[in-house]
Amino acid sequence: MSILTSPCLSRLSLVRFISSKPSSLSSSLQFLFTTKTQAPNRFRLFSMASSSEPKESANNNPGLYTSPDEATKGYIMQQTMYRIKDPKVTLDFYSRVLGMSLLKRLDFPEMKFTLYFMGYEDVAAAPTDPVERTVWNFGRKGTIELTHNWGTESDTEFKGYHNGNSDPRGFGHIGITVDDTYKACERFEKLGVEFVKKPDDGKMKGIAFIKDPDGYWIEIFDLKSIGKIAN
Repeated sequence: MSILTSPCLSRLSLVRFISSKPSSLSSSLQFLFTTKTQAPNRFRLFSMASSSEPKESANNNPGLYTSPDEATKGYIMQQTMYRIKDPKVTLDFYSRVLGMSLLKRLDFPEMKFTLYFMGYEDVAAAPTDPVERTVWNFGRKGTIELTHNWGTESDTEFKGYHNGNSDPRGFGHIGITVDDTYKACERFEKLGVEFVKKPDDGKMKGIAFIKDPDGYWIEIFDLKSIGKIAN
């Protein structure tokens, strides 16, 4: 799965969150759009970690437990769920624009909602038996669970869901690793995708943010440049 969490991204998140420059943007993105870096922020960034140990060490991260309980050995990060207005529009975006596949669909008629599990998996390898495919799906890493509450797609009074990037802020974004950020964004632009940040916007070059049809943010980056950007 290309949704990625890495040590270098931990530093990237740290840089974003300590920026104190006022902006209508989410505070977690202000550094990306800032053209000048303030010295106090740089001091705060580097003074938070011991230079003699990795930033990811327990000493530099109070509360971090480095010896996971044996009971958690088989745990995986399986899904991120968010609600969608119109599955026809959203499935088109995640399959045609982002190249994901529909791994499993689960319908709940009595409660009037449907779950669509999307991800970067070879569905040809999925079991044909419905029950076995469900089990297979829930064993995949880093999937997206799109939840559709029936009727929202045709409800003229429905205003959409909160994407977490305006007050009250909470959820921020998912991230997609691509082969080349600039080429990917050129294609997205041709496909009419809405951008929050293009690769050359702001101080941090080579990272982009786009929106899906429901307004959720998606970070776009590649492995050729993310190490330099984050460091």
